[in-house]
Amino acid sequence: MASTLWEKIAALPVIATATEARPSRLEEDVVALFDQLRVPILRYLLSMCVAAPDAEEIVQESFLLLFRHLRQGKSRTNLQGWVFKVAHNLTLKHRARARRHLDRFTEIANLGDVAGEITPGPEERLEGIERQQRLLAVVRAMPEQDQCCLSLRAEGLRYRDIADVLGISLGSVANCLERALSRLARADAYQR
Repeated sequence: MASTLWEKIAALPVIATATEARPSRLEEDVVALFDQLRVPILRYLLSMCVAAPDAEEIVQESFLLLFRHLRQGKSRTNLQGWVFKVAHNLTLKHRARARRHLDRFTEIANLGDVAGEITPGPEERLEGIERQQRLLAVVRAMPEQDQCCLSLRAEGLRYRDIADVLGISLGSVANCLERALSRLARADAYQR
């Protein structure tokens, strides 16, 4: 995947001289950060119910935006949080577009309730362990903000970074995580 990102970065208009044959330090930094954060960001996007190919595209776009951001000489403060926030926002835009597309498709095809006809993905079908099913059901029943906080925390982001990514206060992050973890603990203890 890094080579794909490198190809996209290389295709951008270059500020440096045309005689440069090797990647710039900035390009190397972005590719290194991509290698470090690609999987955690993908996991987060997949937890937001984004299809894997779409999640890959969002990750790529996030790092292209990071490259442009850094190339313009903007802040390098908390790049991990910055990339997660960009990926989160791109995901929200992607979901809105997908919803509009589905609405248009439904109107055109006059299909009625398409959502009930969509079959679960392979990960959902393979969910065979009862405990995982129970905990997954609890997570899915949580408000979206609680789910996002829990997913970002599972990816190792600090409370302050989560607050920045989601655009909420630190207190809201703490409340969301406390509520989410309490629900999971109760659901897990209930069956034991």
